[in-house]
Amino acid sequence: MEYRDYYQVLGVPKAASAAEIKKAYRRLARELHPDRNPGDAEAEKRFKEANEANAVLSDPEKRKKYDELGANWQAYQQAGFDPDQAGDWSAFGGAPGGMRWRVHTATPDDLGGFSDFFRMFFEDGPMGAGMAGAAGAPGGVFGDLGGFGTSGRSLRPAQAHGTVEVTLAEVARGTERTVAVDGRRLQVKIPPGVSDGARIRLRDEGVTLTVRVKPDPRFTRDGTDLKTELPLSLPEALLGAEVPVPTLNGKVKLRIRPNTQNGQVIKIPGRGLPRRGHPDQKGDLLVTARVVLPKLDEEARAEFERFVKAHPQTDPRGAP
Repeated sequence: MEYRDYYQVLGVPKAASAAEIKKAYRRLARELHPDRNPGDAEAEKRFKEANEANAVLSDPEKRKKYDELGANWQAYQQAGFDPDQAGDWSAFGGAPGGMRWRVHTATPDDLGGFSDFFRMFFEDGPMGAGMAGAAGAPGGVFGDLGGFGTSGRSLRPAQAHGTVEVTLAEVARGTERTVAVDGRRLQVKIPPGVSDGARIRLRDEGVTLTVRVKPDPRFTRDGTDLKTELPLSLPEALLGAEVPVPTLNGKVKLRIRPNTQNGQVIKIPGRGLPRRGHPDQKGDLLVTARVVLPKLDEEARAEFERFVKAHPQTDPRGAP
Protein backbone atom coordinates (compact mmCIF):
# COMPACT_ATOMS: atom_id res chain seq x y z
CA MET A 1 0.00 0.00 0.00
CA GLU A 2 1.42 3.35 -1.05
CA TYR A 3 2.41 5.86 1.62
CA ARG A 4 0.55 9.16 1.28
CA ASP A 5 2.41 12.37 1.92
CA TYR A 6 -0.42 14.56 3.16
CA TYR A 7 1.82 17.62 3.37
CA GLN A 8 2.66 17.25 -0.31
CA VAL A 9 -1.02 16.81 -1.16
CA LEU A 10 -1.84 20.18 0.42
CA GLY A 11 1.37 21.79 -0.80
CA VAL A 12 2.58 22.85 2.64
CA PRO A 13 5.82 22.17 4.56
CA LYS A 14 5.84 19.72 7.45
CA ALA A 15 6.28 22.61 9.88
CA ALA A 16 3.16 24.38 8.56
CA SER A 17 0.91 25.96 11.16
CA ALA A 18 -2.74 25.02 11.58
CA ALA A 19 -3.72 28.28 9.88
CA GLU A 20 -1.47 27.56 6.89
CA ILE A 21 -2.95 24.07 6.54
CA LYS A 22 -6.47 25.45 6.70
CA LYS A 23 -5.70 28.11 4.09
CA ALA A 24 -4.07 25.60 1.72
CA TYR A 25 -6.97 23.17 2.10
CA ARG A 26 -9.62 25.81 1.43
CA ARG A 27 -7.79 26.98 -1.69
CA LEU A 28 -7.61 23.44 -3.08
CA ALA A 29 -11.20 22.70 -2.10
CA ARG A 30 -12.46 25.71 -4.03
CA GLU A 31 -10.24 24.91 -7.01
CA LEU A 32 -11.06 21.20 -7.23
CA HIS A 33 -14.67 21.05 -6.03
CA PRO A 34 -16.81 18.80 -8.29
CA ASP A 35 -19.28 21.64 -8.84
CA ARG A 36 -16.51 23.58 -10.59
CA ASN A 37 -15.09 20.55 -12.43
CA PRO A 38 -18.04 18.45 -13.60
CA GLY A 39 -16.95 15.17 -15.15
CA ASP A 40 -13.26 15.75 -14.35
CA ALA A 41 -12.13 12.49 -12.74
CA GLU A 42 -8.63 13.78 -11.97
CA ALA A 43 -9.98 16.86 -10.19
CA GLU A 44 -12.39 14.69 -8.19
CA LYS A 45 -9.52 12.38 -7.18
CA ARG A 46 -7.38 15.30 -6.03
CA PHE A 47 -10.38 16.80 -4.22
CA LYS A 48 -10.79 13.57 -2.23
CA GLU A 49 -7.06 13.46 -1.50
CA ALA A 50 -7.14 17.05 -0.23
CA ASN A 51 -10.07 16.26 2.07
CA GLU A 52 -8.29 13.18 3.39
CA ALA A 53 -5.09 15.13 4.01
CA ASN A 54 -7.02 17.85 5.79
CA ALA A 55 -8.84 15.29 7.92
CA VAL A 56 -5.47 14.21 9.30
CA LEU A 57 -3.40 17.39 9.40
CA SER A 58 -6.15 19.58 10.85
CA ASP A 59 -6.63 17.18 13.79
CA PRO A 60 -3.75 17.57 16.29
CA GLU A 61 -3.97 13.96 17.55
CA LYS A 62 -4.10 12.43 14.08
CA ARG A 63 -1.32 14.69 12.85
CA LYS A 64 0.89 13.64 15.77
CA LYS A 65 0.36 9.94 15.01
CA TYR A 66 0.95 10.52 11.31
CA ASP A 67 4.15 12.50 11.92
CA GLU A 68 5.54 9.84 14.29
CA LEU A 69 4.98 6.98 11.88
CA GLY A 70 5.29 9.02 8.68
CA ALA A 71 7.76 7.81 6.08
CA ASN A 72 8.49 4.65 8.10
CA TRP A 73 5.10 3.29 7.04
CA GLN A 74 6.48 1.29 4.14
CA ALA A 75 9.21 -0.24 6.30
CA TYR A 76 6.63 -1.45 8.83
CA GLN A 77 4.45 -2.86 6.10
CA GLN A 78 7.33 -4.65 4.34
CA ALA A 79 8.31 -6.24 7.65
CA GLY A 80 4.96 -8.02 7.77
CA PHE A 81 2.92 -5.74 10.02
CA ASP A 82 -0.69 -6.93 10.19
CA PRO A 83 -2.95 -3.90 10.52
CA ASP A 84 -5.88 -5.99 11.73
CA GLN A 85 -4.10 -7.12 14.90
CA ALA A 86 -3.45 -5.31 18.15
CA GLY A 87 0.21 -4.64 17.57
CA ASP A 88 3.32 -5.49 19.48
CA TRP A 89 5.83 -3.18 17.82
CA SER A 90 8.89 -4.78 19.44
CA ALA A 91 9.91 -6.31 16.11
CA PHE A 92 10.31 -2.80 14.77
CA GLY A 93 12.19 -1.39 17.76
CA GLY A 94 9.03 -0.33 19.57
CA ALA A 95 6.17 1.90 18.53
CA PRO A 96 7.11 5.44 17.51
CA GLY A 97 7.26 7.60 20.60
CA GLY A 98 7.00 4.55 22.84
CA MET A 99 3.28 4.24 22.11
CA ARG A 100 1.37 0.96 21.83
CA TRP A 101 -1.19 1.32 19.04
CA ARG A 102 -4.06 -0.82 17.88
CA VAL A 103 -5.08 -0.25 14.28
CA HIS A 104 -7.93 -1.85 12.40
CA THR A 105 -9.33 -1.61 8.89
CA ALA A 106 -12.60 0.29 8.82
CA THR A 107 -15.36 -0.73 6.44
CA PRO A 108 -16.25 1.47 3.48
CA ASP A 109 -19.44 2.46 5.33
CA ASP A 110 -17.30 3.73 8.21
CA LEU A 111 -14.95 5.84 6.14
CA GLY A 112 -16.48 6.19 2.72
CA GLY A 113 -14.34 8.15 0.29
CA PHE A 114 -11.07 7.62 2.17
CA SER A 115 -8.11 5.58 1.00
CA ASP A 116 -7.06 2.22 2.38
CA PHE A 117 -3.98 3.94 3.78
CA PHE A 118 -6.19 6.21 5.86
CA ARG A 119 -8.38 3.32 7.04
CA MET A 120 -5.38 1.28 8.16
CA PHE A 121 -3.72 4.23 9.85
CA PHE A 122 -6.66 5.48 11.93
CA GLU A 123 -9.39 3.64 13.73
CA ASP A 124 -11.80 6.51 14.25
CA GLY A 125 -15.07 6.09 12.36
CA PRO A 126 -17.54 8.84 11.56
CA MET A 127 -18.81 8.67 15.15
CA GLY A 128 -15.32 8.76 16.69
CA ALA A 129 -13.75 11.77 18.30
CA GLY A 130 -11.55 12.60 15.31
CA MET A 131 -14.08 12.05 12.53
CA ALA A 132 -17.33 13.31 14.04
CA GLY A 133 -19.14 15.18 11.31
CA ALA A 134 -16.82 13.95 8.54
CA ALA A 135 -19.77 13.13 6.31
CA GLY A 136 -20.96 16.68 6.29
CA ALA A 137 -22.30 17.33 9.79
CA PRO A 138 -21.95 20.90 11.04
CA GLY A 139 -18.38 21.55 12.06
CA GLY A 140 -17.09 18.41 10.37
CA VAL A 141 -14.14 18.08 8.08
CA PHE A 142 -16.35 18.56 5.01
CA GLY A 143 -18.89 20.90 6.54
CA ASP A 144 -18.18 23.65 4.01
CA LEU A 145 -18.27 21.33 1.01
CA GLY A 146 -21.02 18.81 1.69
CA GLY A 147 -18.77 15.81 2.43
CA PHE A 148 -18.44 12.48 0.63
CA GLY A 149 -20.48 9.35 0.59
CA THR A 150 -19.10 5.88 -0.07
CA SER A 151 -19.06 6.58 -3.79
CA GLY A 152 -16.75 9.55 -3.27
CA ARG A 153 -19.26 11.98 -4.77
CA SER A 154 -20.20 15.29 -3.19
CA LEU A 155 -23.34 15.08 -1.04
CA ARG A 156 -24.89 18.51 -0.57
CA PRO A 157 -27.66 19.25 1.90
CA ALA A 158 -30.99 20.44 0.55
CA GLN A 159 -30.65 24.09 -0.40
CA ALA A 160 -33.08 26.81 0.57
CA HIS A 161 -33.43 29.66 -1.89
CA GLY A 162 -34.10 33.34 -1.50
CA THR A 163 -33.77 36.69 -3.28
CA VAL A 164 -31.94 39.81 -2.19
CA GLU A 165 -32.48 43.19 -3.86
CA VAL A 166 -29.82 45.90 -4.08
CA THR A 167 -29.54 49.29 -5.73
CA LEU A 168 -26.94 50.21 -8.31
CA ALA A 169 -25.30 52.48 -5.72
CA GLU A 170 -24.98 49.49 -3.37
CA VAL A 171 -23.43 47.47 -6.19
CA ALA A 172 -20.79 50.20 -6.45
CA ARG A 173 -19.74 50.06 -2.80
CA GLY A 174 -20.99 46.68 -1.53
CA THR A 175 -23.49 46.36 1.29
CA GLU A 176 -25.08 44.08 3.87
CA ARG A 177 -28.63 42.81 3.98
CA THR A 178 -30.81 40.96 6.44
CA VAL A 179 -32.92 38.46 4.51
CA ALA A 180 -35.66 36.08 5.62
CA VAL A 181 -35.40 32.52 4.26
CA ASP A 182 -37.57 29.65 5.54
CA GLY A 183 -38.40 31.55 8.70
CA ARG A 184 -34.75 32.41 9.40
CA ARG A 185 -33.29 35.91 9.37
CA LEU A 186 -29.81 35.84 7.88
CA GLN A 187 -27.16 38.54 7.55
CA VAL A 188 -25.47 38.49 4.16
CA LYS A 189 -22.65 40.56 2.70
CA ILE A 190 -23.11 41.71 -0.90
CA PRO A 191 -19.69 42.20 -2.56
CA PRO A 192 -18.99 45.27 -4.70
CA GLY A 193 -19.52 44.72 -8.42
CA VAL A 194 -22.12 41.97 -8.05
CA SER A 195 -24.21 41.43 -11.18
CA ASP A 196 -27.94 40.97 -11.57
CA GLY A 197 -28.80 37.28 -11.28
CA ALA A 198 -25.60 36.41 -9.41
CA ARG A 199 -25.88 33.73 -6.74
CA ILE A 200 -24.47 33.93 -3.26
CA ARG A 201 -24.16 30.67 -1.35
CA LEU A 202 -24.30 30.65 2.44
CA ARG A 203 -22.87 27.16 2.80
CA ASP A 204 -23.08 27.02 6.57
CA GLU A 205 -26.79 27.85 6.37
CA GLY A 206 -27.60 25.71 3.33
CA VAL A 207 -28.99 28.79 1.56
CA THR A 208 -28.53 30.14 -1.97
CA LEU A 209 -29.52 33.75 -2.63
CA THR A 210 -30.16 35.27 -6.05
CA VAL A 211 -29.18 38.93 -6.37
CA ARG A 212 -31.57 41.29 -8.13
CA VAL A 213 -30.27 44.75 -9.00
CA LYS A 214 -33.04 47.37 -9.03
CA PRO A 215 -33.31 49.52 -12.18
CA ASP A 216 -31.87 53.01 -11.86
CA PRO A 217 -33.64 55.76 -13.83
CA ARG A 218 -30.34 57.57 -14.46
CA PHE A 219 -28.07 54.75 -15.65
CA THR A 220 -27.94 51.57 -17.66
CA ARG A 221 -25.24 49.00 -17.01
CA ASP A 222 -22.84 47.38 -19.48
CA GLY A 223 -20.53 45.13 -17.46
CA THR A 224 -18.52 47.50 -15.29
CA ASP A 225 -19.40 50.55 -17.44
CA LEU A 226 -22.37 52.81 -16.76
CA LYS A 227 -24.23 54.70 -19.46
CA THR A 228 -26.28 57.86 -19.12
CA GLU A 229 -27.72 60.59 -21.35
CA LEU A 230 -26.96 64.28 -20.89
CA PRO A 231 -29.39 66.87 -22.28
CA LEU A 232 -27.62 69.91 -23.77
CA SER A 233 -28.99 73.19 -24.99
CA LEU A 234 -28.11 74.30 -28.49
CA PRO A 235 -25.75 77.03 -27.22
CA GLU A 236 -24.00 74.54 -24.88
CA ALA A 237 -23.47 72.13 -27.76
CA LEU A 238 -22.32 74.79 -30.23
CA LEU A 239 -20.27 77.03 -27.97
CA GLY A 240 -19.11 74.62 -25.28
CA ALA A 241 -19.82 74.72 -21.55
CA GLU A 242 -19.31 73.04 -18.18
CA VAL A 243 -22.40 71.15 -17.08
CA PRO A 244 -23.16 68.90 -14.06
CA VAL A 245 -23.40 65.16 -14.69
CA PRO A 246 -24.84 62.66 -12.17
CA THR A 247 -22.68 59.76 -10.97
CA LEU A 248 -23.27 57.10 -8.33
CA ASN A 249 -21.22 59.23 -5.92
CA GLY A 250 -22.80 62.64 -6.55
CA LYS A 251 -22.48 65.09 -9.42
CA VAL A 252 -19.31 66.07 -11.29
CA LYS A 253 -18.67 68.90 -13.73
CA LEU A 254 -18.17 67.79 -17.32
CA ARG A 255 -16.54 70.01 -19.92
CA ILE A 256 -18.49 70.12 -23.15
CA ARG A 257 -16.31 71.06 -26.10
CA PRO A 258 -17.58 73.47 -28.76
CA ASN A 259 -19.44 71.86 -31.67
CA THR A 260 -20.41 68.77 -29.67
CA GLN A 261 -22.70 66.67 -31.85
CA ASN A 262 -25.98 65.09 -30.84
CA GLY A 263 -25.34 61.46 -29.87
CA GLN A 264 -21.65 62.02 -29.23
CA VAL A 265 -20.30 59.85 -26.38
CA ILE A 266 -18.04 61.39 -23.76
CA LYS A 267 -16.14 59.05 -21.42
CA ILE A 268 -15.51 59.82 -17.76
CA PRO A 269 -12.87 57.28 -16.63
CA GLY A 270 -13.24 55.38 -13.35
CA ARG A 271 -16.82 56.48 -12.64
CA GLY A 272 -18.37 53.12 -13.44
CA LEU A 273 -18.77 49.99 -11.31
CA PRO A 274 -16.02 47.94 -9.67
CA ARG A 275 -15.03 44.59 -11.07
CA ARG A 276 -16.20 41.84 -8.76
CA GLY A 277 -13.33 40.62 -6.63
CA HIS A 278 -11.23 43.62 -7.67
CA PRO A 279 -12.88 46.70 -6.13
CA ASP A 280 -10.01 48.96 -7.19
CA GLN A 281 -10.62 48.19 -10.87
CA LYS A 282 -13.55 50.32 -12.03
CA GLY A 283 -15.28 50.84 -15.33
CA ASP A 284 -16.16 54.15 -16.95
CA LEU A 285 -19.19 56.41 -17.13
CA LEU A 286 -20.23 56.86 -20.78
CA VAL A 287 -22.19 60.07 -21.32
CA THR A 288 -24.24 60.47 -24.51
CA ALA A 289 -24.99 64.06 -25.54
CA ARG A 290 -28.62 64.78 -26.40
CA VAL A 291 -29.01 68.24 -27.93
CA VAL A 292 -32.39 69.78 -27.15
CA LEU A 293 -33.43 72.33 -29.81
CA PRO A 294 -35.12 75.55 -28.70
CA LYS A 295 -38.69 76.40 -29.64
CA LEU A 296 -38.67 79.66 -31.62
CA ASP A 297 -41.46 82.13 -32.12
CA GLU A 298 -42.01 83.79 -35.52
CA GLU A 299 -39.65 86.68 -34.86
CA ALA A 300 -36.88 84.41 -33.56
CA ARG A 301 -37.26 82.09 -36.56
CA ALA A 302 -36.88 85.01 -38.94
CA GLU A 303 -33.76 86.12 -37.12
CA PHE A 304 -32.37 82.57 -37.15
CA GLU A 305 -33.10 82.26 -40.86
CA ARG A 306 -30.97 85.34 -41.54
CA PHE A 307 -28.19 83.77 -39.42
CA VAL A 308 -28.14 80.45 -41.26
CA LYS A 309 -28.16 82.15 -44.62
CA ALA A 310 -25.12 84.10 -43.55
CA HIS A 311 -23.49 80.91 -42.22
CA PRO A 312 -24.64 78.04 -44.46
CA GLN A 313 -24.20 74.46 -43.21
CA THR A 314 -22.87 71.58 -45.29
CA ASP A 315 -25.60 69.12 -46.23
CA PRO A 316 -25.38 66.42 -43.51
CA ARG A 317 -26.94 63.83 -45.88
CA GLY A 318 -24.11 64.25 -48.34
CA ALA A 319 -26.30 65.40 -51.23
CA PRO A 320 -24.42 67.16 -54.06
